[in-house]
Amino acid sequence: MSLMDEDAVALSQMIASRQVKPSEVMEAYLARLSTANPVVNAIVSSRAPDELMTEARSLDDMPVGGWLHGIPFAVKDLVSVRGITTTFGSPLFRDNVPEADDLVARRLRAAGAILTGKTNTPEWGHGSHSFNTVFGTTLNPYDTTRTAGGSSGGAAAALAAHMVPVADGSDMMGSLRNPAAFCNVYGFRPTWGLVPDDAGGDTFMATMATDGPMARTVEDLARLLETLAGPNPEVPFGRPRAAFSQHLDIEMRGLRVGWLGDWGGAYPLEPGIDELCGGGLAVLEELGAIVEPLAPPFPAEELWDSWTRLRGFLNAGSKGALLAIPPQRDLLKPETRWEIELGQSITAAQVYAASVTRSRWFAQAAALFEQYDVLVMPSAQVWPFPAEWRWPQSINGQAMDTYHRWMEIVVPVSLIGLPSLAVPCGFGVSGLPMGMQIIGPEGADAKVLAIGQQYHSATQWPQRRPPVMPA
Repeated sequence: MSLMDEDAVALSQMIASRQVKPSEVMEAYLARLSTANPVVNAIVSSRAPDELMTEARSLDDMPVGGWLHGIPFAVKDLVSVRGITTTFGSPLFRDNVPEADDLVARRLRAAGAILTGKTNTPEWGHGSHSFNTVFGTTLNPYDTTRTAGGSSGGAAAALAAHMVPVADGSDMMGSLRNPAAFCNVYGFRPTWGLVPDDAGGDTFMATMATDGPMARTVEDLARLLETLAGPNPEVPFGRPRAAFSQHLDIEMRGLRVGWLGDWGGAYPLEPGIDELCGGGLAVLEELGAIVEPLAPPFPAEELWDSWTRLRGFLNAGSKGALLAIPPQRDLLKPETRWEIELGQSITAAQVYAASVTRSRWFAQAAALFEQYDVLVMPSAQVWPFPAEWRWPQSINGQAMDTYHRWMEIVVPVSLIGLPSLAVPCGFGVSGLPMGMQIIGPEGADAKVLAIGQQYHSATQWPQRRPPVMPA
């Protein structure tokens, strides 16, 4: 058994107790990287092995400075990391080597992690399929003809292939939850504001995307969330961090769970997904929860209209300049150009109306949580699809009218910033993974993680190793 088969908390304890050295962990990381990464292409812009070993050896006899002391960590390629090529998946930034860390990287370093490289992502994180013209396509460790999802697909695949014990991701439109489902791991989208953004650009209106943890255990999620969370005084709407890993026990008996399923048919699901999520719900019932099916609580089309307009508006503001210069415009992927052009066509009145819809849905969701502790939905509408596709063109014969309509099921959470834990539900008849999302009210991150911990203890799905990781 390799040290890379340990979870992050176990590795941390082994290093702290001097059972293993950071250099031994780095040797295991480099060995696993050399065998698994050529198969799945999850980790990119890797630092030189000699450089990594030198840094790891320097930590062998040093006092432990944080729970990630000496643990190899590959950071998502949407996060700027000092000294490591950071492309955002874009050919425009193919040779970009930042001189300073983004906040996520700073907090990982402060916790003692050795930053080894980047995890692959689609260009600008647009689309839940991790391919780009800089590094190519990330493949699913459970079936390397299939996608690992995205935009945190590189992180999910690296976790599933045991190349890293824990990973950061980000989630605007399911970018943590969708790849977690596709790769049989956990992904947690925290309450918006718990993990702050960096200062720069707009920090008042851009309130839909967030960074968050991914892992093979819920305890690892909680520990990494403690590292990433906490206010950034340079940006508004901060929330205090909490000791999430100390509050993973919860009495499940009597908890009320609302099952939203396919939102009354508004979100078509490929065959088998509903049934597999039903198995996940049965686990919650066996643990003592009361599961009740719910009718759609809000018109899905209104949520979609609000979402696409606000997302386009934000993309036009943050990336519109790239479209204005022909050489740059020609290097942008069509999906990114579509987002910017949509945002540039939207009026101020439409932005306001979209925000009103968002506000109405937040109030309606709050009323639901007076009756239910958590809500549950599938994490994805399709099984991991062929890696050569750009995106699924239809679901059950229903045409998808945009590049991201096929993942609309994540929008109710993302639009209003609720905490949502993507948990594995097992495997379909084709052997592909799938998952469901456990959704709580604003600020209920600890409760959602605690429910997830009980579920994990009862299921242990990530222990089923993928074919690229023979037992």
